Amino acid sequence: MNRALRIHAYGGSEVVHIDDVPLPKAADGEIVVRVHAAGINPLDWKVRDGLMREVFPLTLPATLGIELAGEIVEIGAGVSGFAIGERVVGPLAGLGAFTDHVAIAASNLTLTPKDLDDVRAAAISVASLTAWQALFEAGALKRGQTVLIHGAAGGVGSFAVQFARRIGAHVLCTAQGVNAGYLRALGANEVIDYRSSAFWEIAHDVDLVLDLVGGATLAHSWQVLGDNGRIVSTATPEVTTTATAGKRGIWFQMRPDPARLAEIANLLARGELSVEISETASFDQTAAVIERNKTGHGPGKAVITFG
Repeated sequence: MNRALRIHAYGGSEVVHIDDVPLPKAADGEIVVRVHAAGINPLDWKVRDGLMREVFPLTLPATLGIELAGEIVEIGAGVSGFAIGERVVGPLAGLGAFTDHVAIAASNLTLTPKDLDDVRAAAISVASLTAWQALFEAGALKRGQTVLIHGAAGGVGSFAVQFARRIGAHVLCTAQGVNAGYLRALGANEVIDYRSSAFWEIAHDVDLVLDLVGGATLAHSWQVLGDNGRIVSTATPEVTTTATAGKRGIWFQMRPDPARLAEIANLLARGELSVEISETASFDQTAAVIERNKTGHGPGKAVITFG
């Protein structure tokens, strides 16, 4: 049996179905992974709702899910450095993680450290790589600079807080007030409750804004930037065209980086980084968890486990 959580049309939770699909075979350069756990991301409901159809055109039905942790069951030609039975973690660089078995490019994967369980491993690929690449590659954040992270209590934001503090940046966050203690424990210098305070009246001379929210939050962010300030957004492609004079807007999308992911996974295994699991649910509850991700959830990442 090989179950897959697929959409047959765009819409709400009613379009999501569990289907029986053929077992995949490993093509050249691929590995077939028996999925043990998979992370839930905002992209899952955005794809489901049809909001990404122009950016990610799909042939329906399509299997949702973009990151996983699991066990190697088949190795294709040309793949080295992996063995049957080893545990691996990584992003798909596309859709298809919400299934019992999936064929994935070996170049996307890294071995899971023995001291990192599959649930936590499944929560790190997309969030941690997005945070790292957005901060340091796209955003060029340096020690001593100030970063403002919008949506800091989510999966990407919580890694961004930790990474920024590790390199010696001054970290400001916007989040719900209830998450202030959590974010300070991760290393945030200041947490602004967006429900009761206007962050643009508090934050000034910011070097980098990491925008994980978009909309009005992005629109107000230009005014908090200092000289040579920049905004990196994962939420709004139009950030590149709405920049004010002297400021820079960068639209960012994560790419697989197994070497960096291996470093992050080992930091987690040693307890030098942390990942918050907001919810763990079984595969047959995936559609409901995707909907909760859309309508509101606790800090961190939700993870689906496979029997």
